[in-house]
Amino acid sequence: MMRILLAEDDDMSRDMLSRRLKKKGYTVIAVEDGEKAVAASKEHQPDIILMDLDIPVMDGWEATAMIKDDASTSAIPIIAVTSYAMASDRDRALGAGCDDYESKPFDLLRLLSKIEALIGRDG
Repeated sequence: MMRILLAEDDDMSRDMLSRRLKKKGYTVIAVEDGEKAVAASKEHQPDIILMDLDIPVMDGWEATAMIKDDASTSAIPIIAVTSYAMASDRDRALGAGCDDYESKPFDLLRLLSKIEALIGRDG
């Protein structure tokens, strides 16, 4: 099964998205802060990371940079899933190393399409 690392600090959002992704056949590793996201990316080597950019301890911007700067995790695609919704926020996320961007509230089918495009899985 494809593994998704979900870095999301909001308990309800993390639970809801985890359940929806599991129903679609993904294994979900959920963490609530950027420091745990960096550690989990190394430990679990997920197929893709969904990164909230506004998370505690270490924000998603810094966590993304650390993941992309580490040779053992740099190839893992990262989708920023965030409430930042301006075009400049999308550009900043892509510039920080994210491979794609989805603003909240997100459309699950669009998010799944982005996930599948980045990991090469057919729906």
